[in-house]
Amino acid sequence: MKAKEYNIIVENHADGLYRFILSNIRDEYKAQDIVQDSFDKMWINHESVDFQKAKSFLFRIAYNRIIDVIRHEKRMTNSDEITIRKEDEVLDYKHAELKEIIGNALDKLSEIQRSVVMLRDYEGYTYQEIAQITELTEAQVKVYIFRARQHLKNYIGKFEEVI
Repeated sequence: MKAKEYNIIVENHADGLYRFILSNIRDEYKAQDIVQDSFDKMWINHESVDFQKAKSFLFRIAYNRIIDVIRHEKRMTNSDEITIRKEDEVLDYKHAELKEIIGNALDKLSEIQRSVVMLRDYEGYTYQEIAQITELTEAQVKVYIFRARQHLKNYIGKFEEVI
């Protein structure tokens, strides 16, 4: 890939990449850092990256970095604090806005389920593109998306009765 093509990738995909990362980690500063890291790594490898596959390459880098950040945060957080925080969130759901409820429902998904659902339903990627980004098979992607949607449907359905 040449510098001109790299700049096209930055122009076309920086916003979508940022939204994807932010929806998964919910921290603007970390999301900005991951976007920057992703573009840095793509530039470092720009000679070996095919322009046609640059978007998948970029999102794969970001996805892997998201997983690293989430794992690091889990190691740093005490499991008791997680339980207390989740119990407090349940009490606040009655008064939460729909966006918050959906965000909380997404938080209940596993890392991989949240990522594939966001890539598919929020960013509009095909199953094949998601498989390339996450290094899963298309069948695995479909299963994860199906299960995540079922969980979201059940979770959000319960709160419709409360609200």
